[in-house]
Amino acid sequence: MNQGKTVFSQIISRIQPEQFHRCVARYGGDSRARSFSCWDQFLAMAFAQLTYRESLRDIETCLCSRGGQLYHLGFRARVSRSTLAEANETRDWRIYADLGHRLIAKARALYADEDLGLDLDETVYALDSTIIDLCLNLFPWARLHHRKGAIKLHTLLDLRGSIPTFIEITEGRVQDVNILDRLPIEPGAYYVMDRGYLDFRRLYRLKQAGGHFIIRAKRRLHFIRHLSRPLDKELGVRSDQIGRVASKATSRHYPEKLRRIRFHDLETARLFTFLTDQFNLPALTVCELYRRRWHVELFFKWIKQHLRIRTFYGTSANAVKTQVWIAVCAFVLVAILKKELKIPQSLHGMLQVLSVNVFEKVPILQLLTAHPNNIQPNSDYMSFNQLKMFDL
Repeated sequence: MNQGKTVFSQIISRIQPEQFHRCVARYGGDSRARSFSCWDQFLAMAFAQLTYRESLRDIETCLCSRGGQLYHLGFRARVSRSTLAEANETRDWRIYADLGHRLIAKARALYADEDLGLDLDETVYALDSTIIDLCLNLFPWARLHHRKGAIKLHTLLDLRGSIPTFIEITEGRVQDVNILDRLPIEPGAYYVMDRGYLDFRRLYRLKQAGGHFIIRAKRRLHFIRHLSRPLDKELGVRSDQIGRVASKATSRHYPEKLRRIRFHDLETARLFTFLTDQFNLPALTVCELYRRRWHVELFFKWIKQHLRIRTFYGTSANAVKTQVWIAVCAFVLVAILKKELKIPQSLHGMLQVLSVNVFEKVPILQLLTAHPNNIQPNSDYMSFNQLKMFDL
């Protein structure tokens, strides 16, 4: 219930203070802070994400114009551009990464009962990456190639609720497949990936850890068929085979049998080939799980459009990672609000309303339910009705 709190304070109240303080203490975030604490830094950067601020000066100007209300927003120090810039440069970004992981755990628990629309109890993850272009002169540490700078945002998305569970920020030239070495494996879970992650040594390690994979095969893969399963070609499945990879070098990396499924998409007239270590799922279920990998693509599109992760307030690696992780925290906080308050609007619709009302003292549920027509239903990144089945 709202007790005279601002909308911004109600959003931030989803963070437990003791959890935040443990994150700060773990990395000594406030050890040298005189007045501007890590909490003040987080509030300023979260405010920037929720209200679409363009620069540090923009953040300072907007907050200072409401100086009398800052205390009610949770600030305990004045926000200045230089102080915020220094905090972003020097305070360990892992403070906000840890906070993000704690919020993600809370969100995943709320969305655990989301229906995948499939007869499947196991967790399904989609793994992919997106490139955020940077100026190499300003960000020399973020190299894509000799003339271009970029960072990569590697993300593992839980398809129940489309919540990111693992995020790794690297320079642009890091190959996607290398992330499999750092990926935490959940026994029994399914990992759905594009062919850029096809590395049999790493896939076998994932299998040995108890996980299952569904991955699109490369065109020149040599596969020895041992068994063909019966199928109904009218449904689009052209073959469902069990066998092994033919290459001797590859077979040493993955010595066990694999399942290969070929699917013909009638709408696009394209043929897709999938590999999986799971032999019990129906072939169409495997194809459908791969189709839902596009949730992670929609997630990338959504955060690039609605959060501040394409332009940065600082140029160091620490400042960039701090901004990205606080953006993730802002996204997850809104997702938590949506589930806890059972708000029917899309995340984009919620952000639109919240962004212009952060200083108001009104219950968030009342505020959002008073604007039922603020956004079209298909604008939420979780909706993919407009996509074709395999529109790659």
